Amino acid sequence: MRWFPLARKECRTILTSKGSWALVVLAVLWGYRPTYVGWDGLGPDLTIAFVQYVALVIPPLGILLLSFQSIVGERTAGSLKFVLGLPLTRTDILTGKVVGRAAGIGGAVLLGIVLLTGVGLVRFGSFDVLTYGGVVLVTLLYVAVLVSVGVAISAVSTTAVRATGALVGGFFLPFVLFWSLLANTIYGQLTGQPVNPYDPPASGPLFLLHRLSPTGAYNVVTNWLLGVGNSAAPYTSVLTKRAPGSNINALVVETTFDAGAIPFYLQEWVAVLVLLVWLLGPLGLARYAFERGDLV
Repeated sequence: MRWFPLARKECRTILTSKGSWALVVLAVLWGYRPTYVGWDGLGPDLTIAFVQYVALVIPPLGILLLSFQSIVGERTAGSLKFVLGLPLTRTDILTGKVVGRAAGIGGAVLLGIVLLTGVGLVRFGSFDVLTYGGVVLVTLLYVAVLVSVGVAISAVSTTAVRATGALVGGFFLPFVLFWSLLANTIYGQLTGQPVNPYDPPASGPLFLLHRLSPTGAYNVVTNWLLGVGNSAAPYTSVLTKRAPGSNINALVVETTFDAGAIPFYLQEWVAVLVLLVWLLGPLGLARYAFERGDLV
């Protein structure tokens, strides 16, 4: 584990930065969302559901911003020459950066979750501990995915401007913020059938598209653990969609497919595999480019 000292340095850098403490505050403020539909559907387990929102939209942007300067920042500052002079391979450097940043950012997110849990515990009472542990673990896996993407972009970018453009325009906007809209558009263009999200067709490929983004896959797994339904939408949307007499633009398997007609690839455990692909795929591509690129 030659990369461990570098990982420890990266973790310390993150934990002592103002950005990590801002992430803690953001996790609490963004995650705390008590709703009537959440209480009716989950009861005291509503506190567990708060954790899902910690990983949606704004906190992921903060995680990406804390990750993408890891290598390109040292390249532009000139300090990468020193790192390359250490008895480390380029793979060791990439591994140390990812592990260290993931540990530091994951620690900050975990602290925010603990504070958020305390608020929920006081407000709504005790909850299912096993479900809570599962949702927290999946959330930390999602954090690691975002760090992996951020560091991978940093490794293949030559300037901070290009890294920022790739981070925001190439990943955050399409795969985090607007993926549901893009998935419907892609399906409509490929099949020639426009998608009405309020009354979607019972199409396995359409539902699969929605859960191919890391956020969609994360929602599927956490909704599975919460027991609210099989969907890539946030839990509040799923509960609302499944409530009698209500309808919103969320794709939920239980409200669209007949019980015996659900494709096997829409089972919730497949979304875990999607998260693992997002964790390892960007690193594999970044390693290939990082090993062969001119870094100085």
